[in-house]
Amino acid sequence: MTDKQYGAPPVDAPAPKPKRRRNLLLWILGPALVLGIGGYMYVTSGRYVSTDNAYVQADHVTLAPQVGGRVAEVLVRENQRVKAGDVLFRIDQQPLQIAMTRMQAQMESVRSLLDAARAGYASAQADLRSAEEALRVNERQYQRVKEMREKGLVAQKDLDDAANNLASARGKRDSDVAALEKAKSMLGGLPTTNNEELAGYKLAQAQYEQAKLDLEHATVRAPMDGVIGKTNLQPGDFLAMGQAAMPLVATNTLWVDANFKETDLTHVIVGQPAMVEVDTYPGRKWPAHVASISPASGAEFSVLPAQNATGNWVKIVQRIPVRLQIDNQDGGPTLRAGMSANVEIDTGKQNSVIGRIQGARGAPEARVAVSQQ
Repeated sequence: MTDKQYGAPPVDAPAPKPKRRRNLLLWILGPALVLGIGGYMYVTSGRYVSTDNAYVQADHVTLAPQVGGRVAEVLVRENQRVKAGDVLFRIDQQPLQIAMTRMQAQMESVRSLLDAARAGYASAQADLRSAEEALRVNERQYQRVKEMREKGLVAQKDLDDAANNLASARGKRDSDVAALEKAKSMLGGLPTTNNEELAGYKLAQAQYEQAKLDLEHATVRAPMDGVIGKTNLQPGDFLAMGQAAMPLVATNTLWVDANFKETDLTHVIVGQPAMVEVDTYPGRKWPAHVASISPASGAEFSVLPAQNATGNWVKIVQRIPVRLQIDNQDGGPTLRAGMSANVEIDTGKQNSVIGRIQGARGAPEARVAVSQQ
């Protein structure tokens, strides 16, 4: 029986060629694609350094009164926005007003004393002139009596009286000289010296200005634009001078402090571009740049820095704080101090052969830039 009778296909039928070509193409393109992706990752690796140990920071101050006293009025509340110069709270001004009035009266009293000293100086000058004239008269009188006594024309008692009058005139002259010097010293050595140049008046004026300044400090104002933090200040509370009253966090000076591993800072220098992503706003990125690099690791600024030269030692990669300035803070979501962030810095240095050569050349420049911060 023949094959045709059983319906069998011809034995010499050719195999399909497109499938073999497709397999060959996959075997070629697959490894090439893997090598291309691996090469790209190798070339671009090392250009970007990133860390999630980063936090938004802002200027903040703890407001405290410069004078002590009872709180008379509180004009702000917690989480309220304020402008620079806005009144936050006031200390009771009555005791300070009384002190300023007392200092003002004391200054007027010193002015009156100085005017009296000038009049006393003029009187002492007149008394001294009179005493000197009286001394000259008594000296001439003593000489005449002495000559007459030598001739026997007067008694010894007359000579003794003339000598006593001469001594009294000299004592009066010396007393008037001392009074004149005392009046002169009260006027700073010169009777024509202005009150504002005399030590006594300066002291009284300084006390008055201090009392006036204390009265102004009874009104506490915001030193900058910002938001009031947590506070429980109420009217009637007593605050000592320098006692913390409320915190104020600035809203126009935000930056990011990123703590990079020391091994990531090989090619990081000031001015390099960066991207900041805050955990509160996923997918939202802020352009930034490296503003400065800390001169020491964070451990160096701790209360108890590590003593690596004693005991058993284990090498630990240190963290170096890097400050990033956000380029554009307006028009986006609100950033608040303390928010966690992710930071990525574009160093511009690639891991290729050319990139390594550039990195080796740029490393000294990076070290100089870091040392200058």
